[in-house]
Amino acid sequence: MTQAEAGRIWVLADPRAGTAAQAIGIAERLGRPFRTVPLDWGMMARLPLRWATTMGLTAAARRELDGPLPDLAISAGRRSAAVALWLGRQGVRTVHCMAPGFGESRFDLLVIGRHDSPPAAPNILPILGATHRMSPARLAAAREEWGMFAEFPGPRVALLLGGPPRGAGMAPETAAAIASQVAGFAGSVLATGSRRTGRPAEAAVAEALEGVPHHLHRWGGRGANPYAGILAWADAVVVTGDSVSMVSEALATTVPVFIADPGGLGERHRRLHRSIYAAGQARPLEEAPTPFAREPFDETGRVAYEIAERFLR
Repeated sequence: MTQAEAGRIWVLADPRAGTAAQAIGIAERLGRPFRTVPLDWGMMARLPLRWATTMGLTAAARRELDGPLPDLAISAGRRSAAVALWLGRQGVRTVHCMAPGFGESRFDLLVIGRHDSPPAAPNILPILGATHRMSPARLAAAREEWGMFAEFPGPRVALLLGGPPRGAGMAPETAAAIASQVAGFAGSVLATGSRRTGRPAEAAVAEALEGVPHHLHRWGGRGANPYAGILAWADAVVVTGDSVSMVSEALATTVPVFIADPGGLGERHRRLHRSIYAAGQARPLEEAPTPFAREPFDETGRVAYEIAERFLR
């Protein structure tokens, strides 16, 4: 891959991994070289910058934008929207994930979850959930890499634990209750915490799973992260409904998905769950372990196809 080839498509990567993954996941599915441009935010990014500007970036991050500009920029998140629009003013095609909250008509394409109630417009592509990096190819590779999970008895149930966006993490009693329910119908449990789960909740899960074969990945622990492998080897997935990213990634599998309510969810998350249930892609945890068939589901691939048809032909 030459520098010129990679320079045709840029991904504006927010420091938050989950946000960046929405844009990176789309770029990976385009099957074309791309350059990842890290966005490092300065003090000005704390202000509501609702216009085309790079002033929210540090000086070093602004220098990353020097030189020849791309044909297409893919971004995600509120803060990166201003930078994307600045590139748009220079003639760059812009694809942005999540509702920016301003300047919607100035983006070439907005990819917005149906749970955010996007208006109908030619440049808005509503999707179910959020885009992500769990492609069919990545899951297939993860199944090879994490062959150790084949030794766990079935049904292997993946347990994906999120947590509140702010605060001290998921309540341990909530995590334990969900884990205990999963342990009641699983042959084995492949569990993972996340950045927002918290050590106390992970410890409560470990105790709840003592009586069943299991593997628990604690966030920030040593060794490789088995997250993709857990999804790849699951016979069913249970995911807490507080994480839009985790719910969307769970839907990348072909197995039954059940959403656990950790409590305290707002209307936005409940709209997400209702839209997924209505599409037949998941059911509430209360209905587990009754199996159900799911249609193949690949929103990230659909978005990549739409971008290629509109901008890269």
